[in-house]
Amino acid sequence: MTNPTRQSVLFPGLLDKPLHIVFDEASTTSDGGAVLLGAIDQRLGLTAAIAGCIRDSRQEAKVKHTYAELLSQRLFGIALGYFDANDAARIGGDPMMRMMVGRDPASGAELASQPTVSRFENALTNKDLYRMGTQMAQTVVDYHKKRLGRRVKKITIDMDPTDLPNHGQQQELSFFNGHYDNYCYLPMLGFLTFNDEPDQYLFAAVLRSGKAPSKQGACGILRRILPLVRRKFAKAKILVRLDGGFAAPEIFDFLDREQVEYVVGMPGNKVLDRRAKRLMGTARRMSRERGKSHALFGETRYAAKSWKDNKRRVIYKAEVVRLDDRDPRDNCRFVVTNLRRKPERVYDFYRMRGESENRIKELQHGLGLDRTSCMSFRGNQMRVFITAAAYVLMQTLRCRLQRTSLARKQVDSLRLMLLKIGAKVTVSVRRVVVHMAQNHPWRDEWLQAAAACGASST
Repeated sequence: MTNPTRQSVLFPGLLDKPLHIVFDEASTTSDGGAVLLGAIDQRLGLTAAIAGCIRDSRQEAKVKHTYAELLSQRLFGIALGYFDANDAARIGGDPMMRMMVGRDPASGAELASQPTVSRFENALTNKDLYRMGTQMAQTVVDYHKKRLGRRVKKITIDMDPTDLPNHGQQQELSFFNGHYDNYCYLPMLGFLTFNDEPDQYLFAAVLRSGKAPSKQGACGILRRILPLVRRKFAKAKILVRLDGGFAAPEIFDFLDREQVEYVVGMPGNKVLDRRAKRLMGTARRMSRERGKSHALFGETRYAAKSWKDNKRRVIYKAEVVRLDDRDPRDNCRFVVTNLRRKPERVYDFYRMRGESENRIKELQHGLGLDRTSCMSFRGNQMRVFITAAAYVLMQTLRCRLQRTSLARKQVDSLRLMLLKIGAKVTVSVRRVVVHMAQNHPWRDEWLQAAAACGASST
């Protein structure tokens, strides 16, 4: 049988002499820049803290790969673009991956195989997963407390569900959802925004069935995060921002009991439409006169039947949208709030929740959040959680780059520019040296990132 590491590929006519390609460098890696992730994780303490939440009931004498190593292998693999458990076979001999999970990069021992990784994903209990979720939220809050200290005056909590399509019906609690026209899961994602920073930091990722209503699990996530935030940022104002799927009496009652400020979208109805009717008429007239889109803002006191006559402030936007070659379209929107700002300012604040969609796209397209192909629900929750933890690392890396040209780069761009670098790893008695490509296009940016992660020049 031909050894694939010695097999040569020949391009006879590409150059003026034969061009041979040979995969024969055993100590090289395509992920040389991943040392940045290791440095970030060491400072953040994320994987060590999460691994400490897992109860390992295996027989110690038979354990070849600890749960901490398996967690690190899976988490760093996802951050580097190896989203599936099957990718374990591709990266098992990579010297950088060995180093990232705490093994000797020069050893010949392979990392965990796909079956071992899959057993690990399905071995955790509900208590393990709950402890891990709480610990990740704690780690995120602790990091930003160290980063910002007393400068935090306002913290905004956003929660948003998203759909993870399942191609088949074999996954537990995967149901057909008519809105998305697919079998899917609907995980709930939670984000924190500090002051008016542009980024929203993930702190929770809870998997839910394909038929879960938007509000399901929202109060539980808030019960977990609010004490953490209040303990670390006692003087900060806390605001909760949710879309129309959360407009339910139990959500409003919970927010009122917790004495937090909130802005929650609300679907229109006959009563609210009637109250906004006059302002809509004015908006139509002004839009017609000016020949462009126009919006006006108003407010009212309103109580749905299920609110038990507990009237709340409702802000409405009466808007007429005009687009080229299209008829004018009414766009009346409502939000429920206890903020005391002017209606237009309240709605501007609510509209900013759309930024969380960009974070969700990063998770889906940049880190493979939708790789929920385990048959068990717990196994898929574990996959969603590890992906979320990988995103926390990538967000922390980006946070360290705020004063560089990479401050607003997406996850896949950061991976390409900083992590996916060809390198040779050499190990001696005294040190480990990673020889990276001298002509790497983003060499200067990588050095800036390394300095921001605590590296020093030698």
